[in-house]
Amino acid sequence: MNNSKIKDCTYYVKGMHCSSCEILIEKNMLEMENVKSVDASMGNGRVSIEYEGEKPSVDQLNQVFKKLNYTFSETPVETKSSLDSMDYAMIVSVSVLIISAFFLLNKLGLANALAVTTKSAPPAFFLFGIMAGLSSCAALVGGLILSISKQWNELYSSSSSTFSKMRPHFMFNIGRIVSYTVLGGLLGAIGGKLQLSAGAMSVLVFIVAIFMVILGLQMLGVKSLQKFQVTAPKFLLRYVADESNFKGKYLPFVMGALTFFLPCGFTITAQGIALISGSALVGALIMLFFALGTLPVLLLIGFSSVKFSKEPHRSYKFAKIAGILVLFFALFTINNQLNFLGLKSFSDFFSGSNTVSTDNSDTAVLVDGKQVLKMNASATGYSPNYLKVKAGVPVRWEITDTGTSGCTNAVIARGLFDGPVQLTVGETAVKEFTPTTPGTYKFSCWMGMITGTIEVTN
Repeated sequence: MNNSKIKDCTYYVKGMHCSSCEILIEKNMLEMENVKSVDASMGNGRVSIEYEGEKPSVDQLNQVFKKLNYTFSETPVETKSSLDSMDYAMIVSVSVLIISAFFLLNKLGLANALAVTTKSAPPAFFLFGIMAGLSSCAALVGGLILSISKQWNELYSSSSSTFSKMRPHFMFNIGRIVSYTVLGGLLGAIGGKLQLSAGAMSVLVFIVAIFMVILGLQMLGVKSLQKFQVTAPKFLLRYVADESNFKGKYLPFVMGALTFFLPCGFTITAQGIALISGSALVGALIMLFFALGTLPVLLLIGFSSVKFSKEPHRSYKFAKIAGILVLFFALFTINNQLNFLGLKSFSDFFSGSNTVSTDNSDTAVLVDGKQVLKMNASATGYSPNYLKVKAGVPVRWEITDTGTSGCTNAVIARGLFDGPVQLTVGETAVKEFTPTTPGTYKFSCWMGMITGTIEVTN
């Protein structure tokens, strides 16, 4: 071939919003006659090509990419929102409705009746998993699915089959089920500590939450973030997009498998019980049923994203709703982790949960040289949630579990003592410690979803 015949040109593209869009455009253009190489860049909305012979026309490109909702031009295109005021009102209303329902489910503490113990049969963890899917699991894993479903949908946009478009979601959940079963069996077999430290878990959750914030803002159309794509390397995406490589199977499978290590109070509870079961079979069954319990809600989230992606206008609306939800779930997760770490959080500014009680039930009583604190813990909060002790005097903290759930069956008070106080429904757990430094200390559940305060005075 005579390289002198190779020419290049640049087009501007409307509708290229993610790295998967880049790969999809490159893949389809390389199938066109005369096109030798393609480099699509979502950051500046341009596609550079090298061709031999006749140059692909704008009309030809728009005809080829019409079904994929991409529009080409030879000059920069100003993109304007196709939504009107009614559309925005609908987007906000639906988002508020879903977020309100999420808060209601958590406030009602529906998981109270599904508290599991070491004596629970493995099938009980299926219902436990359902509650997880409707609660913190939806916030963390469901938010993650929403944030990456746009890229998955772009890879499968050429397919009209709902089943085909659901493949990455199926593989994601298959990865979860396989991982939870295998690692659950490993936990039961070795009885070891295949668990991250509290500090490491918080770092991991913050990384995931920041990832979700960026993707959520990108879905909402924040242009300054469009060039910052949190995604796999381009060569890997090209491999995933190749149908001969089972188009999208491996990456979603691996991502689903890795969710075993995303800390959620429900997951930690199931993992802890699998750990102390002392049996590979029991541990595997516990985590298998738990993963199956989370399956319906996570598949529903994936199915919703696929159905809305079929029609461009509805897809655009869904992307905005999903962007709001992803951003909310990310901020919700960050807020909870700040509570878990005992730091100031968003909830401190909007909730009166940490205000001083008007009665004396929050004040420690001195018994045999120890300050005795009595508190009830449930899935909806602590009573009282504001306690006072003196520095330098031993404390005996008696916590009665009146109905906690998977996310609330432990109390963490970083800065006062290490490790969690494990709770069991109907029983009173006792924690003894000696506060040394005056100040205000926040305590919370596993996920920081319910909080309280201990004030240490001189």
